[in-house]
Amino acid sequence: MKKYTDSGKKDTRSGFGAGLTELGKTNENVVALCADLTGSLKMDEFKENHPERFYQVGIAEANMMGMAAGMTIGGKIPFTGTFANFSTGRVYDQIRQSIAYSGKNVKICASHAGVTLGEDGATHQILEDLGLMKMLPGMTVINTCDYNQTKAATLAVAEHQGPMYLRFGRPKVANFTPENQNFEIGKAVHLQEGTDVTLVATGHLVWEALQAAEKLHEEGISAEVINIHTIKPLDNKAILDSVVKTGCIVTAEEHNYLGGLGESVSRVLAKNAPTPQEFVATQDTFGESGTPEQLMEKYGLNANAIIKAAKKVISRK
Repeated sequence: MKKYTDSGKKDTRSGFGAGLTELGKTNENVVALCADLTGSLKMDEFKENHPERFYQVGIAEANMMGMAAGMTIGGKIPFTGTFANFSTGRVYDQIRQSIAYSGKNVKICASHAGVTLGEDGATHQILEDLGLMKMLPGMTVINTCDYNQTKAATLAVAEHQGPMYLRFGRPKVANFTPENQNFEIGKAVHLQEGTDVTLVATGHLVWEALQAAEKLHEEGISAEVINIHTIKPLDNKAILDSVVKTGCIVTAEEHNYLGGLGESVSRVLAKNAPTPQEFVATQDTFGESGTPEQLMEKYGLNANAIIKAAKKVISRK
């Protein structure tokens, strides 16, 4: 069994900041807009190095989206930055009408997603953003798992033409993917080969899936682990090839089970290869205030929950 090592916990939002800083040096068309959260989005270095390409719009997220859409007409590549809640729910009309409808090349970069936002509570812990964004025609949706992958994804989205949603988080989490990786949009990453159950995870749940696979291995259960960093377009082939081997699947995400990764996987299976599936996700609920660890435990978003789901779905084969 392949072993993965945490090289040192880092927050994924800092991976975005590092990627944006590098883009500032290599791509003069990249501009950044922030809604009064420069420090929280780790956009400080870009602002310091390229003040003429940084726009602080204040607490005016809808205006920020409109500005970003307009900048693309002049050939700029705008990266907008604010919390995931404000990047989607607050500005959905502006994204739909001004960005998605006309296919504007805007990169919507969203931090502090999910319950791991922690003590800020339910009003800020958006758990429906992936669903909102993936339903927009032409919108690419990415949810990265660690610092290194987030940095690589930030560099990759600048090269991709069209509207994109890049989701990342606040807490420091395991950093285990390669430092100088090639991030391929729409291409799943196989982390572990297995024969008894497929574990498909995204974002912070990828590391939890790896931990679950190790514990299952100790019990004689062989789990295949796939990192789905791109929710849309989904790597259908990777999912179907895996379930042919294992015969069952668990999807894991820090998001509502309605509208997220699991629902997209279900559609692929229903159309091509009906397969038993279990969902590790929030169950149509809002979050609450607490530490990230407390909330992940309460809402069943950790390795133990994945193990339980894996055993349940195996019994359904």
